[in-house]
Amino acid sequence: MIGSNISHYQILEKLGEGGMGVVYKARDLRLDRFVCIKILRAEQLKDESRKQRFIQEARSASSLNHPNIITIHEIDQADGIDFMVMEFVAGKTLEQLIPGGGMPVTDVLKYAIPIARALAAANAAGIIHRDVKPGNIMVGANGIVKVLDFGLAKLTSQEVSADDETQVLKGHTAEGTIVGTAAYMSPEQAQARPVDGRSDIFSFGAVLYEMVSGRRAFSGANQMSTLAAILEKEPAPLTGRDSRIPRELERVVMRCLRKDPERRFQHMADLRVALEELKEESDSGKLTPAQPARETRRRKWLVPGLSAALVLLAVAGGWL
Repeated sequence: MIGSNISHYQILEKLGEGGMGVVYKARDLRLDRFVCIKILRAEQLKDESRKQRFIQEARSASSLNHPNIITIHEIDQADGIDFMVMEFVAGKTLEQLIPGGGMPVTDVLKYAIPIARALAAANAAGIIHRDVKPGNIMVGANGIVKVLDFGLAKLTSQEVSADDETQVLKGHTAEGTIVGTAAYMSPEQAQARPVDGRSDIFSFGAVLYEMVSGRRAFSGANQMSTLAAILEKEPAPLTGRDSRIPRELERVVMRCLRKDPERRFQHMADLRVALEELKEESDSGKLTPAQPARETRRRKWLVPGLSAALVLLAVAGGWL
């Protein structure tokens, strides 16, 4: 495939692949520019539902004109190959950028705000992403954030499997089919119940948690145990392990991760505003790290100790 042409696109190098297709860097020979071209796997062509998901991704993303959402140039077919052409973003995914100990708070807010803006725009247009995860967020070399892969957005077709983490799980309920990436699903998504924008808020909260801490909010030995953790367990406190994390940021993250959708932020736009306010406080120096637990315990003992010492001094002074 490398070096060959599809329509007026010259395939240069392979960038990645998943269950639906393979993504290549290519050159648009007409406009002389780099693009990404996503080619639907040949074996997927026989399954109409999988082909519809491919088309759904192009339609969903192309209907959104937003600086933080990947731009779709076209979807076409040539020589029996179905392909989608997107803008090329030179950079790394958020998954590649998150270090083991988590990102600095300033970086968390720098990347989180444009993600929230993109998802708010999608939700406002009636599009629920349903697969918000670090691997679907690209940070360009210029620092611009792009939300990718709308392949599961408002998906209604049945059972579309994938080789990567994103997949329609085999389990079914009376209400539907479970779709998405296990570690970032909302509880209602994990139970195949109807979802709205608050499901994206939960998933984004899981991404925020990972950005801040360097570890996933919910994990298990396999997909089913991960889903069980999402339904039954609460994520470990952020400030309990890391004193550099402001409590205000922890409150925002944990509010996103509430099991009951009614107790989360109700709109992505509200979450975006909350993050923007935190950034303003951070830039002005008002957003301070949480008090280390060890220091807090020391102060709890220090205050009574000082009080007792003052009483003794007063008694001694009176005796003298």
